[in-house]
Amino acid sequence: MVAASRRLRQLLGLRACLSGKGAADGELLGVRLESGRVMDLIDFYLERAPDDRGRWLHEIWAWDFEALEDVHDYIQELFPLRERSRFQPTAPILDDRIAGEFRTNPMIRANLRKSFDRMLNFYGFRWDEAWTRIVPAEHFRERSNNWLFPEDHNHLRITRILKSLTLCGLEAEAREFLEALLAAVDEQSVTWETLQFWREAVS
Repeated sequence: MVAASRRLRQLLGLRACLSGKGAADGELLGVRLESGRVMDLIDFYLERAPDDRGRWLHEIWAWDFEALEDVHDYIQELFPLRERSRFQPTAPILDDRIAGEFRTNPMIRANLRKSFDRMLNFYGFRWDEAWTRIVPAEHFRERSNNWLFPEDHNHLRITRILKSLTLCGLEAEAREFLEALLAAVDEQSVTWETLQFWREAVS
């Protein structure tokens, strides 16, 4: 029953995202739908400017698990790709200049790592005591109930995270995350196609 309720909430949230509306006429968690601001990924990750909806990077880091689950237009900003998102076509994308900054700017790299660590916690993982391996955290069973079943939208998010980390210079972190995922899932919890997408994302 709990899993079904969460699944329904996910589907409703995704429909709201695709339609351009959030709960309560677009006021989901206080996110503004239209600001007219053009987002600059570098300024956003350097904490010099908010995104195009007025949200600062550190504010997204502070969201609780429910917000991270139910809001669908932040993951493209935290983990940008070179391809435009089908679900959030106005989200910024990487070009050679931006990708170069992500790979070489120490503050951007540190903040990207913070974004990754926040999502690790969301999915129920943590770094081990030596900060060399990603392992299931104490709350893994609780958190995995929210995403570890076939066709969950978080599987697409994970593909994006793996690919973005690889593009942006955190290849080692992406490989460690993939290894942790492969150790945690089985054929009943994710599809074969999802596993292929995850592997290809770090190749």
